[in-house]
Amino acid sequence: MMSYEYPWFGGLLGLSGGTLTLLVALGVLAVVVFWVIGVYNGLVRQRNTFRNAFAQIDVQLKRRHDLIPNLVETAKGYMAHERETLEAVISARNMAESARGTAASNPGDASAMAGLASAEAGLGGVLGRLFALAEAYPDLKANQNMMQLSEELTTTENKVSFARQAYNDSVMNFNNSRETFPTNIVAGLFNFAEATLFEITNVAEREAVKVRF
Repeated sequence: MMSYEYPWFGGLLGLSGGTLTLLVALGVLAVVVFWVIGVYNGLVRQRNTFRNAFAQIDVQLKRRHDLIPNLVETAKGYMAHERETLEAVISARNMAESARGTAASNPGDASAMAGLASAEAGLGGVLGRLFALAEAYPDLKANQNMMQLSEELTTTENKVSFARQAYNDSVMNFNNSRETFPTNIVAGLFNFAEATLFEITNVAEREAVKVRF
């Protein structure tokens, strides 16, 4: 029967069989520990990457939300009979701003991202209604401040779309890593929760607000 013990190796080092076995076990343990540390650090880096990507969305959304009160104030002087729509825009803007703050405090959280997507879809809907109504007010369409605000809003919408794509790509990479064996073992041990994409499911809601001034 073959023996898998190597007393000659321990003898060369002046070690007993038990000491050699202990050293081998410690060596294996050290390899495992360093592997866990490497995987953990990799997950942290990927999590920080998608959080940073969301920070870029956050900047653009805040810019969008900051533009809307000025937009409504300008429109108010020409659309006195559209008070309900103007109030709806401000209400939706405030809801979106609140949802943005919640998502910014915990990027990737499922409930926070769902709330943000819903709020932004609602805001986009009422803004679309406002611009549709504004078509009936030629003086408003010719207002320089309104044209500038509309242009800035459109530019911001485009930046949000690009930032959202970068965020979703980062989230996908993180989720793929945390779900892949054996990385998923470390992810489970250290509670790396699944991150949620920032998506708007309705195809019509994916389109940036069309501004035609």
